[in-house]
Amino acid sequence: MEAIIETIDLHKTFMLGEIPVEVLKDINLTINRGEFVTIMGPSGSGKSTLLYLMGGLDKPTAGKINILGQDIAAMTDKEQSIMRRRDVGFVFQFYNLIPNLTVEDNVLLPILLDGKKIKGYRKKLDEILETVELSDRKSHTPRELSGGQQQRVAIARALINDPDILLADEPTGNLDSKTTEEVMKLLQKINKESGKTIVQVSHSKETAEYGDRIISVKDGRVWI
Repeated sequence: MEAIIETIDLHKTFMLGEIPVEVLKDINLTINRGEFVTIMGPSGSGKSTLLYLMGGLDKPTAGKINILGQDIAAMTDKEQSIMRRRDVGFVFQFYNLIPNLTVEDNVLLPILLDGKKIKGYRKKLDEILETVELSDRKSHTPRELSGGQQQRVAIARALINDPDILLADEPTGNLDSKTTEEVMKLLQKINKESGKTIVQVSHSKETAEYGDRIISVKDGRVWI
């Protein structure tokens, strides 16, 4: 199987004043193309930090992270920005939508940020909104949507650049049980039908069951 994400002797240390706090220690793991992996662990275990490092949102203190065969720690800031826009889609617990923009404009935002022309993405936009069942909400703003609908907009936005990888940080942490099930079934469908590699952080065993594999993080170390 092809490794799409690989961490090698990964460490992350934060400074609490003058005191170093080692959040991640000797993380060695491989995630293969097409997998749906859940990273689980108690609060403060380092699971979200690990996800952010995988997506290039933060830099490791030591070690390597290979994404699609490239060491992202060795990339320039510009190269990392391009990688984040084109190869990785992000979904966050609190959606991170622009409140004054419509659903359509929120989804197309990564295209604008990447300097591409919107015209070439209209068909893809319609296809993605159909996938997330929001075709009839195209002109609505986030204020006019439920929490579940907002998260589906966030998922659509993460897909618009057709990334190989989706990284989701507690994607259902702000949703009720029924909406959680709907969002998880959508992520599972995207994984199975399009072959996207999905890595989610979750504290819920129920949501972890939608994936293929669980990686447990405790006290900054991985237990597979």
